Amino acid sequence: MASLQASSPLLSSSSIVSSSKRINAAISVPKLPRIRFPVPKTPSTNLVEYLILRNGYTNTIPIEKSTVTLPRIDKEPSVNSSTSKATAKLYAILEAVADRVEMHQNMGEQRDNWNKLLLNSINMITLTATTMVGIAATGGAGAPLLALKLSSTLLFTAATGILFIMNKIQPSQLAEEQRNATKLFRQLQRQIQTILAIHDPTELDVRYAMDKVLALDKAYPLPLLGKMIEKFPAKFEPALWWPKPHDFQRKSKRPGKNRWSEELEMEMREVIEVIKGKDTEDYMRLGNLVLKINKILAISGPLLTGIAAAGSAFVGNGSWAAIVAVAAGALATTVNTFEHAGQVGMVVEIYRNCAGFFSLMEESIESSLEETDFDRREDGQMFEMKMALQLGRSLSELRDLAQKSSSSRIDGVEVDEFASKIF
Repeated sequence: MASLQASSPLLSSSSIVSSSKRINAAISVPKLPRIRFPVPKTPSTNLVEYLILRNGYTNTIPIEKSTVTLPRIDKEPSVNSSTSKATAKLYAILEAVADRVEMHQNMGEQRDNWNKLLLNSINMITLTATTMVGIAATGGAGAPLLALKLSSTLLFTAATGILFIMNKIQPSQLAEEQRNATKLFRQLQRQIQTILAIHDPTELDVRYAMDKVLALDKAYPLPLLGKMIEKFPAKFEPALWWPKPHDFQRKSKRPGKNRWSEELEMEMREVIEVIKGKDTEDYMRLGNLVLKINKILAISGPLLTGIAAAGSAFVGNGSWAAIVAVAAGALATTVNTFEHAGQVGMVVEIYRNCAGFFSLMEESIESSLEETDFDRREDGQMFEMKMALQLGRSLSELRDLAQKSSSSRIDGVEVDEFASKIF
């Protein structure tokens, strides 16, 4: 028993030692190995060269003594400054031309509506006044007769005033002017787009586009007061919408005569003779005739409504007053319908525009033939093709026309056909 008791402290002490060892073994953390993270070496070159190599650029910048000379960022790319300025100006003109197209198109629609609304209103007023005169003449007396007379006289007077203004401005002709302006501005828009697409723009192109815009603004003004085209001139004149002839032709780089020949020059001269003798003369004759008819109609309408107003004021004092008023009112309605529903003013403008078209062709051919420097002329074959297309002919038909004109002049007879197959 004593031995057991004596051994127990030993056991206990040994057990404590062993348990402490187990505890120490359980909670002891092994030492982690030292990990060395590689630090990137500082590049031998400076930071700029390092970034260039890192981004994969093959064209490096030579560096000497940590000094780098880089190109200035604010420098413009190496382009022709005159070409870039001309291009920018042409784009600005192109925006203005697109705005003109929109304005003239809207104005044309508005003035066409004027023609319809004013014609319908005047005819309704005139027919209403004519009906009142007929009712008053059938047996009215006293206050009803006075009311009908006064009402019909006021209506005829109002119709006279409105009709005078309408005949002065000719809304159908105004609408046709704006339609022509829209077409010509769109044509200029396409010409500028072609220059920007296939040529290097120059200041010559800019000047041509500017002069063309200003010439069109002058030929087809938007305002009515002060700048409106005279609708009843003393003499019929063709429309003029192109600038005065200048040296607008870009110089050719083709050696020789720029595809011009004596045969081509003779052909163009014969075409001019046919245009002058047939097409231009015919349109000038028809334009003068239609202008005279329009003048007669423009005077007759207000005159008839004025006579009807005077006759309606004397209804009841005799049968002739009512007859004159009713007959004048009916005739005024007929004349107004023929003039404005038939759009006689529009026909006058069409003839002005067609005569101007042939005048432009004559001037284009003459200016090309007068130019002695072939490099400054348009390409001969291209010029011939343009003339043929504008006249609605093929190249062979255009040459046949020139040959026929030459032989007819030699034989002393007149050419039996017009140059244009379109108008």
